[in-house]
Amino acid sequence: MTAVIHPSPLAGTIPAIASKSQAHRLLICAALADRPTTIACPTLSADISATADCLRALGADIIYDNGQFTVRPIQALPARPMLDCGESGSTLRFLLPVVCALGASAQIRMHGRLPQRPLSPLWEELERHGARLTRPQPDVIAVEGALTPGEYTIAANISSQFISGLLFALPLLDRDSVIRLTGKLESASYLRMTVGALELFGLRCPLEGGAFAVPGGRRLLSPGTARVEGDWSNAAFWVVADKLTGGTLTVTGLDPDSPQGDRAVRDLAEQIRAGGAVVDCQNVPDLVPVLSVLAAVTPGVTRFANAGRLRIKESDRLATVADLLTGLGGQVEELPEGLVITGRERLSGGEADSAGDHRIAMSAAVAAIACDGPVILHGAQAVAKSYPGFWDDYRRLGGKVTLEEQP
Repeated sequence: MTAVIHPSPLAGTIPAIASKSQAHRLLICAALADRPTTIACPTLSADISATADCLRALGADIIYDNGQFTVRPIQALPARPMLDCGESGSTLRFLLPVVCALGASAQIRMHGRLPQRPLSPLWEELERHGARLTRPQPDVIAVEGALTPGEYTIAANISSQFISGLLFALPLLDRDSVIRLTGKLESASYLRMTVGALELFGLRCPLEGGAFAVPGGRRLLSPGTARVEGDWSNAAFWVVADKLTGGTLTVTGLDPDSPQGDRAVRDLAEQIRAGGAVVDCQNVPDLVPVLSVLAAVTPGVTRFANAGRLRIKESDRLATVADLLTGLGGQVEELPEGLVITGRERLSGGEADSAGDHRIAMSAAVAAIACDGPVILHGAQAVAKSYPGFWDDYRRLGGKVTLEEQP
């Protein structure tokens, strides 16, 4: 699908969509709990649906109706379940350890760039504790065997999702375990979200002395009801749009005290607008595409550092952000682990490609606000991964966009 986006300011009030990061976590906890849970989740995305579908494949009864999930937990494993993760890295990394802990003989299917995204050192640590993992096809993982309790050692500077997956899985084992972290912890806010979800379901395992002590033989205790909070990661596009239109746009339904690390978007946007900012991307990698748009139309030089992990997202985001902004008339220097952006008053407009990446597609739409000519975006359907209603909301706020099906 191609979007033709004409420059236009945005204005109005928009409710934040449901946080897919929190929805993943609450759905998994509910599927592993002692009794049913109702989860208020007013919006869906492809990634949230992937997690719900995978949990259904493992035997959970999950119904979505009128903006809420009703989750009846797993009671018995189906024979040889097939889990389709779509393109969701969270779904894969959270549920691979759970499948191993349940002792399921299963296959896990992946799409898009997901088969190329790293699973090491999680893969090796699961095998070290009894799981047998193979890749019969490039897009399929076959799981056999069952995890054993014990001491798990995992590098904390690669993906917090590996640690979260183990935190969901290890309480299912019959004895206590320890997750020992090595290296500097990245995306710590996402790990806090996992710990918070587990605490809501009655399991407390704080990080102490660089390790998690995880009690085994524990069924999570459902709180009965839960609510998915508003998503700061996707609200970030409207926050930046507001900066570009002079304060005419409001996003509701966001918790300023949320554990989501991307709530930093407002402070970071202010720093960039002040000029000469150096943005440390270690804990806010998902904000880089849209904050780069803001930097591209802010006179002065903005540096994005510690962003090497962006190369293994839905696209190589350092490359695709550089391509997007350069194609629209921006000035970007791509570094191995970051970007240097020299801003100007306006962009020219032009053609762009989402590269199948939802955050690149939405960033292109925000960039159009500050362009002198239209933006022609190829692959506009990529927004469905996290924000299926994005184009409708963009129009609702006054954006001028025409969507055309590609032949």
